[in-house]
Amino acid sequence: MIIIMLGAQGTGKGTVAGLISEKIGIPQISTGDIFRKNISEKTELGIEADKYISKGNLVPDEITVPMVEDRLTWEDAKNGAILDGFPRTIEQAEALDKILDKKGEKVDLVVNLVTPKEELIDRMLTRRVCTNQDCKATYNLKLHPPVKEGICDKCGAPLKQRADDSDPDAIKRRLEIYEEKTSPLVNFYENKGVLKTETVSLAINRMGKDAAEDIVKNLKK
Repeated sequence: MIIIMLGAQGTGKGTVAGLISEKIGIPQISTGDIFRKNISEKTELGIEADKYISKGNLVPDEITVPMVEDRLTWEDAKNGAILDGFPRTIEQAEALDKILDKKGEKVDLVVNLVTPKEELIDRMLTRRVCTNQDCKATYNLKLHPPVKEGICDKCGAPLKQRADDSDPDAIKRRLEIYEEKTSPLVNFYENKGVLKTETVSLAINRMGKDAAEDIVKNLKK
């Protein structure tokens, strides 16, 4: 089964994908995590990717697409995967269709998360992530703070703020890029009949955990 997570930065795609992954047993593949790992290790890919990410821009397809194609060949993805952060453009979606077609697979479900813009900006400014790459737990200082300040509840590693979460202007730029480049994917997948939109917002007291539970229930029907 191939599941895609759509939604602007800060909607909780990673959190929802992680919860679904735990329940149905297929890996969550986050292009953002792979990029950040390479950036921290100063690999050739990381150095190139950082030139774009640090400015709030999308990493070019010639870097991203082959990386995703390779990741889908790993043993843990033999029964499917949850793609978090890919595709982000129609071109990437078409490239993914070609990759899956060669494997005799297709996109089975696209989860589109929606959250008010003001809430998104605040979420990203107050987001903290575990520095342990094998854990990668995500917290929010307001919505879901760690028990001990600055320390991951799950593994005890230090938490940090992502560099691209610390600048309000960079956050706004990322949201603008999403609207311009990624939101057309909603129509793309709606036309394919695989889109499910979930609103996640404090305003309606519905968070990522609630959305994930509903999605898993529907998958198991």
